Amino acid sequence: MGQILALVIVFLVVITIAKLVRIVPQGYEWTVETFGKYTSTLSPGLHFLIPVYQAVGRKINMMEQVLDVPSQDVITKDNAVVKVDGVVFYQVLDASKAAYEVSNLEQASLALVMTNIRTVLGSMDLDESLSKRDEINARLLRVVDEATHPWGVKVNRIEIKDIAPPRDLIDAMARQMKAEREKRANILDAEGFRQAAILKAEGEKQSVILSAEGDKEAAFRAAEARERSAEAEAKATTMVSDAISGGNVNALNYFVANNYVEALKEMAKSPNQKMLLLPIEATGILGSLAGIAELAKESLGQQQKSVAVQPPLR
Repeated sequence: MGQILALVIVFLVVITIAKLVRIVPQGYEWTVETFGKYTSTLSPGLHFLIPVYQAVGRKINMMEQVLDVPSQDVITKDNAVVKVDGVVFYQVLDASKAAYEVSNLEQASLALVMTNIRTVLGSMDLDESLSKRDEINARLLRVVDEATHPWGVKVNRIEIKDIAPPRDLIDAMARQMKAEREKRANILDAEGFRQAAILKAEGEKQSVILSAEGDKEAAFRAAEARERSAEAEAKATTMVSDAISGGNVNALNYFVANNYVEALKEMAKSPNQKMLLLPIEATGILGSLAGIAELAKESLGQQQKSVAVQPPLR
C-alpha cells in the first residue's frame, strides 16, 4: 500500500515538473492561458509556468510556410473556362492574433486566395489571363495580404502555377497562332519582293543614266575629233591654195593625188567590190607623189629661212 502511494506521489511530481518547465523550440511561439484566458506569449527558450493556474494555449509556427492552392475551374471575362492552381507563401508575425482572431488559419487563407483568384481572372479575358501572369500575382498579393493583416499574417508571395484552357480551345489557339505566323511570313515575302523590285528598278535607272552619260561623252569626243579633223583639213586646204596662188604646181599635184588616193581607199573598203579594174597610169600617180615630196621640201626650207631671219633675243 505504501509503495503504491509512493508511486502516485512520484507520478504527480513528474507531471507537476512537466507542467512547470516548458521549452519552446526555435521557430515557434506558444501562447499562455490563465484559466483559459490569453495572457502572454512564450518565445523560443526555457520557461516556467504555474501548474493548474497557467497552461499552454496554441503552438504557432512563426516560420514562412507554403500553402498549396488546389486546381479550380474559373470563368474568364470572355466566358472561357480554365483550370487554375497556385501556391501561397505566408508568415505569422503575431502569434496571439493568428491563434485567436481566426479559427483555422490555413483553411481561411486558402478560401480567401481561391475566392480572389476567381475574382481577378473573372475580370480578364483569356488572352490577358495567359499573358499577364505577373499582373495577376500582384493583384492577388495585394488583396489577400490586406485581408489577412488582422490575423497577424504577412503574405509574402502568391504565384499562379498553371492556367490550363480546355483542349478544344488550345487547338483553336494553335490554329490562330499558325495563321498569324503564315500571315507574317507572307507579309515579309511580299516586302522582300517589293524591295527587290525597287532595287532592280534603281539599278536599271542608274544603268540608263550611266549609259546616257557615256553616249554623251562619246558624242562630245567624236564631235571634238571631227572639229579638229575639219580644222586640219581646212588648214591643209588653205596651205595648198596659198601654194597654188603662188604658182607652185606641185601643191596642185598634192591636192589631186591626195583625193585620188582617198577615192581608191574608199572603193577598196566597199563590201561589194571583190575586184577593181581601172585604167590607171602609174606614171601619173608617181608624178603626183613626186609633187608631194617637192612641196614638203619647199615647206621645210621656208621654215628654216624664217628661223634664220629671226633676230637674236636680248
